[in-house]
Amino acid sequence: MVVSVLEEMRIRALGVIDDAVVELSPGFTAVTGETGAGKTMVVTSLGLLLGGRAEAALVRVGAKSAVVEGRIAVQPGSPAARRAEEAGAELDEGALLISRTISAEGRSRAHVGGRSVPVGLLSELSDDLVAVHGQTDQQGLLRPARQREALDRYAGDAVAVPLAAYTAAYRRLRTVAAELDELTTRARERAQEADLLRYGIQEVEAAEPQPGEDTELAAEAERLGHAEALASAATTAHGALAGDPADPERFDAATLVAGAQRTLDAVRTHDPALAALAERLGEVHILLADVAGELAGYADNLDADPLRLAAVEERRSDLGQLTRKYGPDIAAVLAWAEQSADRLAELEGDDERIGELTEERDGLRTELAGHARTLTEARADASKRFADAVTEELAELAMPHARVSFDLKYTETTGEGEGLDIDGRTLAFGPHGTDEVELLLTPHPGAQARPIAKGASGGELSRVMLAVEVVFAGSDPVPTYLFDEVDAGVGGKAAVEVGRRLARLARTAQVVVVTHLPQVAAFADRHLVVEKTDDGSVTRSGVQAMEGEDRVRELSRMLAGQEDSRLARAHAEELLEAARAGS
Repeated sequence: MVVSVLEEMRIRALGVIDDAVVELSPGFTAVTGETGAGKTMVVTSLGLLLGGRAEAALVRVGAKSAVVEGRIAVQPGSPAARRAEEAGAELDEGALLISRTISAEGRSRAHVGGRSVPVGLLSELSDDLVAVHGQTDQQGLLRPARQREALDRYAGDAVAVPLAAYTAAYRRLRTVAAELDELTTRARERAQEADLLRYGIQEVEAAEPQPGEDTELAAEAERLGHAEALASAATTAHGALAGDPADPERFDAATLVAGAQRTLDAVRTHDPALAALAERLGEVHILLADVAGELAGYADNLDADPLRLAAVEERRSDLGQLTRKYGPDIAAVLAWAEQSADRLAELEGDDERIGELTEERDGLRTELAGHARTLTEARADASKRFADAVTEELAELAMPHARVSFDLKYTETTGEGEGLDIDGRTLAFGPHGTDEVELLLTPHPGAQARPIAKGASGGELSRVMLAVEVVFAGSDPVPTYLFDEVDAGVGGKAAVEVGRRLARLARTAQVVVVTHLPQVAAFADRHLVVEKTDDGSVTRSGVQAMEGEDRVRELSRMLAGQEDSRLARAHAEELLEAARAGS
């Protein structure tokens, strides 16, 4: 049962399309049209809805932005519905509304279910909704890495589980190997660093600096260096406040304030305001007496000891040696010493750490070898089943004698520490195991199996890719398949078989095909034609559904380039009749 269907797309100001609506069938939809009419824009539009790369060049000349909107009917509770709802999107009567806007400057915005979302969410949704295949995907199938990915995808958990374990161990091994390499190749530099740190720490420990000592010594040196001036100033100030016994006639501040207070006390009962001022004068008198007493004590206790000053300056010089090397002040010097002690302990533990890492590395290699062996066995088992299934599909696609197979190879290495020891052999390994996977094609009995990159024609490659996708549809289906000229290089009877196989796939999934072959289009449940107007654009009415006589005319054009040719029309009607009978 199909859990989601792409119902329609609206495309505005994208490439040659000015404004067009594409309404799709839940089964098999064929999209045709003259070369350059904009058929590929259908694929591009869907790609944008599914998180494809946005480029300013896609925006129609003269337009400020291009917009693609899609309506996808989804089943509540399906993976796509759950993923969209987790992002805050809302369904519209069981449908998911997706839009993508590209500005003429190349900026892109995406909306799902009325909510602005990151473009990355569209890519996540695409995994659950649509499989898009075009001519670039055919070329991708030529690469061994893509062939390995296809095999792993077909194998399912049998490969996915050990591959996940292998990948985790592989990443850890790379981390351990990098650290081990640094420890061993930089041993001399690390030893030199340890010597420098050890010397610095010993120098700090020998000086035994105390937190804040540099600040305290600076203040003491300042005081001792100006002891005489400080004592003289304190004595003079004391005399001004409390008087000088040697000069009893001299006025002092305490005596004057006391006299002022007595004067006010004599009349304070007559006015509360004056009484308050008298109280404040009393406070001033007490404060003057306190300050005078402290000044006397300060002058008596001031030590103008040249020996102590010399000792302070010598200690400051010792501390200055440290601050010039290890930090702007003693606090920074002490912090440096603490951090350096930690670093020194780390460096002095290199030998022990090297031993630990070497043991872990060897253990990881053994673990990786086990996972790699399991991966190889799972891939070998899946490769036969996958190849048999694809070969069976090729028989349905007018390649009855062709066979595909997988060649699982490995590379032995003699480099020490560069491979995994598996069954007495040292095999090169990478992030995906030790296997090199290559898809081979034997086009007919007696022919030599060759890599499809070298032994397959364009038409054969198209059918191999379609066969692979049909096999996936049976083991790991998605609701919608979109093929962009998957029938390239195919013609005649093979084209009929491709159309028939696509129609069969459409029984369990939605299939959209951009094609130039009438033999394929004849099998479609819905036939759309993209037509340009005289000014070279595709307007809203430029995507037409072909039915009845109109469909016969379009197939005639595709067959002979002449819509009104009686022979072409007869052939078109024959194609439609055969498709209805054979699909």
